[in-house]
Parts: sequence; structure tokens; C-alpha cells
Amino acid sequence: MSTAAESVLRVEKGLADPEELAAITAVLLARAAAQPAAPPAHRGRDTAGWRRLERTPGFRAPHSWQG
Repeated sequence: MSTAAESVLRVEKGLADPEELAAITAVLLARAAAQPAAPPAHRGRDTAGWRRLERTPGFRAPHSWQG
């Protein structure tokens, strides 16, 4: 059995009853055990094709709008 010194949760402000600590522990454990949603099958491109570095010129003028 665990003692108060080995407690995982700590009450920062106020007084929590054992029932309240049990409820928050149950919620946290349920969230931790929940399976994440499956990622989408196809996300598409991460970057636009026209933004690839090999397609940009090597020099940009200081006053260029492209930064």
C-alpha cells in the first residue's frame, strides 16, 4: 500500500477529500488509457510545390517582397 509520502497527486490549495482525489485520479487514468484517434489516411503535401528551394533563384534583391 502507498502512504501519503508516496502520493502521486498533491493538493496545491484548499482541502480535497479522498473521494475528490479518487474522482480526479479516475478521470486522469481514463484519459491516459484512451486510444488516440486514427490519423487521416492521406494528409497531402506539407509544403506547397512552388515554395521549394530548388525552384527559387539564388539571389533576391534587398527590396524584394519575398523577403
